[in-house]
Amino acid sequence: MCRAAEWEQALAAGAYHGSSQDAADGFIHFSTGAQVEESAAKHRAGQDGLVLLTVDGAALGDALRWEPSRGGQLFPHLYGPLPPAAVLRADPLPLGPDGRHVFPATFKDTAP
Repeated sequence: MCRAAEWEQALAAGAYHGSSQDAADGFIHFSTGAQVEESAAKHRAGQDGLVLLTVDGAALGDALRWEPSRGGQLFPHLYGPLPPAAVLRADPLPLGPDGRHVFPATFKDTAP
């Protein structure tokens, strides 16, 4: 997930280089379908104007690495820019009345 404005800039530029936090850490943080709701609550709580990107991990090759993070879980990290061609879909990720992000129904149907 990222800010919608950042994604629009990435589309125009031909690559997404990540957030300021990604730049500080040296990689773009990804989450699996099973991890993303917790990641949104932890790292993007209360942030509006986000998009949820569904990425074809196989299209990223060796730049995508699985590394231990929160609670010892393996998380995907992208070492390099994200090419828009690897993004299968970009869905709005609005805030609900309770302040938590509302994930698209299609995401819930396909998340592992």
